This record gives sequence, structure tokens and C-alpha cells, in this order.
Amino acid sequence: QVQLVESGGGLAQSGGSLRLSCAASGFSLKWYGMGWVRQNPGREREAVAAINFWSGAATMYVDSVKGRFTVSRDNAKSTVYLQMNSLKPEDAARYYCAKFRQRGGTNWSSRALYTEDYDYWGQGTQVTVSS
Repeated sequence: QVQLVESGGGLAQSGGSLRLSCAASGFSLKWYGMGWVRQNPGREREAVAAINFWSGAATMYVDSVKGRFTVSRDNAKSTVYLQMNSLKPEDAARYYCAKFRQRGGTNWSSRALYTEDYDYWGQGTQVTVSS
């Protein structure tokens, strides 16, 4: 079965960095786009970064993290990463790795930042940013 396991969260100072990892299993990672979604209690999930299938040559970011976050993938290691730099207090949230619903690039370019287009989620990793 599909499993996504995040790690790398923790406490960072404002302006600092963290690198999140997502270990994927139970499906062929290279055929699926992947995303990172964050959520705070009582608030809606927000897709912050997405990477296309295969080489991951195409990436997308929500405006609030552009230039600070970088999503990447290593299909050989079945792992997706989110490098977060210049962290801000408003970046604090639980971060989830998610698998794009459709195989290949179908609809990815138009739907990559829509959380409803992801069908499997990890348990999340908490990111706290001190000001």
C-alpha cells in the first residue's frame, strides 16, 4: 500500500533553514507528481510546493514561499525533499507530503497546487519557527 513518511521537521529560528524529507513506498514514485502541503489547526490545508513526475523538471510554488523553498526528488531513493530557507514565523505549520492523484503529467500543470488533487498523504512533520 502507498506510504509516505515525512521527517526533518523541528524548531528553527526566523531566517533559518530546515530540510524536510518524504520517503515514499508502495507505488512507483517516478510516475507521479508530488506535493508539500501545510496546515495549522483550524485552518485549511495549503499546497506550498509541487514537483512534476519523472525528472521533476517542473516545479510550482505558492507565492508566499517562492524564492525561499525548493522542492526536489530522488526517484532512485524514493524520496522527495523540501528545502526551506529564510524561514518566517508564518511558515510554522504541520507539513505533509502528498502524492498527486493522476499518473504522469496529466493535469499537473493546472492542478499541482490544489490539495484536492492529491490522494495519499503522510502523517506530517511539525515545523516551528521562533521569531
